Amino acid sequence: MTAPIELYFWPTPNGWKVSIALHEFDLPYNLNLVNIGAGDQFKPEFLAISPNNRMPAIIDPDGPDGAPIPIFESGAILQYLARKHGRFCGETERERIAVDQWLMWQMGGVGPMAGQAHHFLKYAPAMDPPNDLPYAKDRYRNEVARLYRVLDTQLSDNRYVAGDFYSIADMSLWGWVSLWEGQQQTLDDKPHLARWLAEVGDRPAVQAGRALRADLRGDLRKQTASHDLLFRQKG
Repeated sequence: MTAPIELYFWPTPNGWKVSIALHEFDLPYNLNLVNIGAGDQFKPEFLAISPNNRMPAIIDPDGPDGAPIPIFESGAILQYLARKHGRFCGETERERIAVDQWLMWQMGGVGPMAGQAHHFLKYAPAMDPPNDLPYAKDRYRNEVARLYRVLDTQLSDNRYVAGDFYSIADMSLWGWVSLWEGQQQTLDDKPHLARWLAEVGDRPAVQAGRALRADLRGDLRKQTASHDLLFRQKG
C-alpha cells in the first residue's frame, strides 16, 4: 500500500496545481494547512520543507531509494510526480519536451503575471493607504491578455496545452486561467481557451483538487490584518 504524501497547502491557484495533481495521479495524501494569511509559511518547521516560505510543498515518504524527500516549488513537484509515476508527462521525448516548455511557460509567465494582475487590480487599491496605480494595472492586465492570446493560439491546433494529451502542463495552468475574470480578461475572442477551460474543468480530479478546503478562500481585500504578511514582506 502506498504511504500517503504529506501535502502542505492553502487554497490558491498555486496550491491547486498540486491538489489537482494528487487527485489526477490518484495518490493518497495527508492535508497540512499552511495559512498564509496568518504567517504559517514563516514557521521554522515549514521553512525546513520550503525555504522560500511559499506553499505548496510535499513530503513523499517513499522518495528516491525509499527514503523520504521534501519538495517545494509547484513545478518541481509536478515533474517529480510525473517522472515517478510515468504519467501525464508525454510518452515520447518530443512530447516530454512540449510538456516541459509549457510548464516552464506557466511557471515563468502566466503564474507571476496573473498574480501581479490580481495584486494591482484587486488588492493594492484596498490596502491602507490605497495603492491604486494605473500604470501597474495596465501593465499586468495587458501582459496577461498577451499570454492568454498565446495560449488560445496554441489550443487552436491542440486539444490540450502540450498536444493532444492531458499533462501536468494543463494542471499547472488551469487554476490561474480559471480566475480570468479577476484579472479583467475576456474569453469572447479566445474560443479555444474557453473550450479548454471548460473541458479541463469537467475532469473529476480537477474539481476535487479545486474544491479542497474551498471554504477557507476569503476576500483578501477585507482581511487587512494579513496585508503586511502577504504584501509588504522584506528580504
